[in-house]
Amino acid sequence: MKRPRKRGSSVAVIDIGSNSVRLVVYEGLTRSLIPIFNEKTLCGLGREVQSTGLLAPDAVDKALTSLKRFRALCRVMQVGRVFAIATAACRDASNGPDFIAKAERICAVQIEILSGPREARLSALGVISGIHLPDGIVGDLGGGSLELIDVRRNSVRSGVTLPLGGLALQDLAHKSLKRADRIVREELDELPQLTAGRGRTFYAVGGTWRALARIHIIQSGYPLQVMHGYSISSAEALDFSRRLRRLAAADMLADIEIVADARRPLLTYAALVLEHVIRVAKPKNIVFSTFGVREGLLHEKLPETERNKDGLICAAEELNQLLSRSAKHARELIAWTDRLVRVVKLRETEEDRRLRRTACLLSDIGWRVHPDHRGEQTLSLVVNANFGAITHTERAFVGLSVFYRYAGLSEENQPPTTMQELLTPAQLERARLLGAAFRVAHLISAARPGVLPATHFRSEGRKLMLVFEHRLGDLVADRVGSRFRQLARLIGRAGSIVRR
Repeated sequence: MKRPRKRGSSVAVIDIGSNSVRLVVYEGLTRSLIPIFNEKTLCGLGREVQSTGLLAPDAVDKALTSLKRFRALCRVMQVGRVFAIATAACRDASNGPDFIAKAERICAVQIEILSGPREARLSALGVISGIHLPDGIVGDLGGGSLELIDVRRNSVRSGVTLPLGGLALQDLAHKSLKRADRIVREELDELPQLTAGRGRTFYAVGGTWRALARIHIIQSGYPLQVMHGYSISSAEALDFSRRLRRLAAADMLADIEIVADARRPLLTYAALVLEHVIRVAKPKNIVFSTFGVREGLLHEKLPETERNKDGLICAAEELNQLLSRSAKHARELIAWTDRLVRVVKLRETEEDRRLRRTACLLSDIGWRVHPDHRGEQTLSLVVNANFGAITHTERAFVGLSVFYRYAGLSEENQPPTTMQELLTPAQLERARLLGAAFRVAHLISAARPGVLPATHFRSEGRKLMLVFEHRLGDLVADRVGSRFRQLARLIGRAGSIVRR
């Protein structure tokens, strides 16, 4: 059983943005950040900064009221450490320092006013935290600015900040989309930080771009409602952005109820910026990331050894520790499937191995669910889990592997067709094979540690044998043999059980 969280081990980030003021509380400062509370208020601090040079008085009052609540929440939740940051509106407005001084007295912490390059760097670190080995251009669109920065695996290059956030662009263009189009074109044309992204991925960070992704997910009938890691081709994103602009011209955006009223007017500007980004950068695809500046700030504070860990494996280990009957058994299952792969000479890339290891760690997290629903409920838990460093295809693969472990491989117990369609036939077959292996392993061991290490695989020609050490001989039964033969058939072998 997982030990209860230590009092005061949680961390919080208060993020004073140009459009929203947000509090996010995380369970702890770890490689796999787990949010336990998330609240935002759309204050619009940057609404008039470009035209007046000032934070609007009503926006200031609304933000300070929200900060008082956030501070009270941190006390109630006994948050251990609180970090506070402010972005474009506060650094650009002449009354920004006065607002920050009041905000610091309320929050009782020092607020870091991020410079443009610093904000860009933290956005990139957020993507590194939430995307496995990213390679492309990070674009963080806030209310006041757009940060663009190149990221390759764990390496970050210098970035640029432009006054193209939704509120700033609306203000600069005096709410004229025609003027806004001209401004964006002049800022982005042949920009080196964009042209370096040709043929790579563009990582879209920021609430308004996430709103675009939410609309696209719903309109396209996509089977997952998870924003993080949602990926669409550049051509599809370009067509979608242009369609949104046409809806705006026809005054039809008010019908989009899934987006907050205060954010809805900014959708058109976000679509406009994305359209020009695609035109200049010519990226391979657009990936939406919910990991950004806040996660980047915390990622930066981790020891290097922690930063270098695989975020997906860390998240799976957390869930294994929290929900499985035996965390140690899951680790033994990894070694057991390692032996199976080696003995049958199953072709496996490093990424295949990473996902198999993740599936092993999650293979017993549904044991408390009613037996009739373990497959579907665990599939839903895995594909919708609040963790990063995993694509939607990988979510489907891991989720289906665990689904087959619980539901079996019969035609009567098949997962939703829409979920299967996220995988290639080869990936689906590998998920079935892994699920079949889990069914054998868990039946043998009853999820108890110390059993799987006493079973071994042996291959002779087209025959695959599962060998039990003498002390475990009584665990052999017809059902074990039946499941093992089913596994062997999926590998293209004949299976048999041997007592040593």
